[in-house]
Amino acid sequence: QVQLVESGGGLVQAGGSRRLSCTASGSILNIGRMAWYRQAPGKERELVATITTPDYTFTADSVKGRFTISRDYARNVMYLQMNSLKPEDTAVYFCNAFLRPQGENSNRQYWGQGTQVTVSS
Repeated sequence: QVQLVESGGGLVQAGGSRRLSCTASGSILNIGRMAWYRQAPGKERELVATITTPDYTFTADSVKGRFTISRDYARNVMYLQMNSLKPEDTAVYFCNAFLRPQGENSNRQYWGQGTQVTVSS
């Protein structure tokens, strides 16, 4: 069974750093775009960053210059390096991926369960 599992969340002081990981497991033929989203209390889920290939990435303006998305294609793991964290970065961070499970003919969208990041001031 295919699943996405995030790790690395926790409590960090403002100005600090944290690295999130997302591991895709199961019988997977192909992974296309992967992305990080976040959702703060009382707010809608928002896109943080995406990665399809090393040269094809997107980072939201709100985190540009502070967050870096990367991917280990051999291990099916995606990372989000978060530096210079601010209290407004506090949210549940979700992993998202379009991937093709073995036995299926097209990519499907999958979500992880989310990991909480809390930035204290």
